[in-house]
Amino acid sequence: MKIAICYLSQHHGNTRKLVQAMVQGYDADLIDITASSHADLTGYDVIGFASGIYAFEFHPQVVEFLKENLPQGKKVFFVYTCGGAKGTGTKGIAKAAAERQAELLGEFGCRGFVTFGPFKLIGGAGKGRPNEADLARGREFIQAILAKAR
Repeated sequence: MKIAICYLSQHHGNTRKLVQAMVQGYDADLIDITASSHADLTGYDVIGFASGIYAFEFHPQVVEFLKENLPQGKKVFFVYTCGGAKGTGTKGIAKAAAERQAELLGEFGCRGFVTFGPFKLIGGAGKGRPNEADLARGREFIQAILAKAR
């Protein structure tokens, strides 16, 4: 099964750290969407999209990348890191995936170190996150996604 995770990781590299840990031991390609706005995703069986949460949403560049590159009817999943409350950050990207008739297999989120806005004044929040427990849960998530995709 061929896997790709298209990701954007700014600031502290939380999202990159998470997706790198998730795909260890798998035949997977990590696609940094800041390096190129185009990727041929037709040959992948399962495609993940990963981002930090910005103003309660996936980074707009990730959503735009999905809209421009995701082939119709693919199996997808979402991964995110966030500084605080999670749970609503995938609405926009889920809508974009649904417009491409994608099958959503699941989503995974965990805390990440953040120094944005008021968090900068206190030296940041979520220090040390994602931690080993977060990375282990991420690896369990990808195993479950691949089992579901078979």
